[in-house]
Amino acid sequence: MLRCCLLLAAILAAPWYGTVAEALELQGDVVEGGLVFGKAPPGSAVQFDGERIRVSPRGDFLLGFSRDADRESVLEIRYPDGTRERKVLGVAQRDYEVQKIDGLPPSKVTPDARSMKRIRREQALINEARKRDDARTDYLAGFVWPTSGRISGVYGSQRILNGKPKRPHFGVDIAAPTGTPVRAPAPGIVSLTAQDMYFTGGTVMVDHGHGLSSVFIHMSKVLVKQGEAVRQGDLLGEVGATGRATGPHLHWGMNLFNRRIDPQRLVGPMPAASTSPR
Repeated sequence: MLRCCLLLAAILAAPWYGTVAEALELQGDVVEGGLVFGKAPPGSAVQFDGERIRVSPRGDFLLGFSRDADRESVLEIRYPDGTRERKVLGVAQRDYEVQKIDGLPPSKVTPDARSMKRIRREQALINEARKRDDARTDYLAGFVWPTSGRISGVYGSQRILNGKPKRPHFGVDIAAPTGTPVRAPAPGIVSLTAQDMYFTGGTVMVDHGHGLSSVFIHMSKVLVKQGEAVRQGDLLGEVGATGRATGPHLHWGMNLFNRRIDPQRLVGPMPAASTSPR
């Protein structure tokens, strides 16, 4: 279920060029970590911050805003009749929790050289999967929670370990017992699987089309294969504590290419724990 918090077409101030016969629709959160679902007349061309983006034959497109996005983004549309529209989108800022932890053993803060080689190799695989740019619009089916449990980590938070700022947390953590089913939150194609990555352990990536992908990590079991098509609700694996995890939980992250999206903004309240069979 999509939680569309803003209907932007009528409220964004922007200069106009020519006459636009059909309305542009933008629905979603124009905020750090937000995702906006766009709809333009079929045949329109769209640029976002100077980069041309994919538009479906029906006029659907996506805009994403990273954790530390610029305060303004520029959307430019060329309509089928040749007229153009330019909108300046003001991006709302968010407050993030920062936690400082000192006195940790150095090995817990900075991996050794051998581990770093492995980390870079695995990250390259993930980065390559995130470049995928399929014409599919599976994301239009909407999103549901991939599992149920206590939310134990939120998007954007950051730790400073022994005085060294670590990478922010790009996703939502759901604490649940080992073996709890993990299901696809939306349709897509499995773009990457791994049983035991250094940081992420059991890992699955699902591509939802137009460069939007989900990643599910720390799983005890991976039950899909790369290239497999999945429907919303299909079983992907099971919750675990593999990789760099201190307890069993599912980390669900989302990217629009290299822009980190907050998946929690795309779903409703956390449902009660499921008793459905695995």
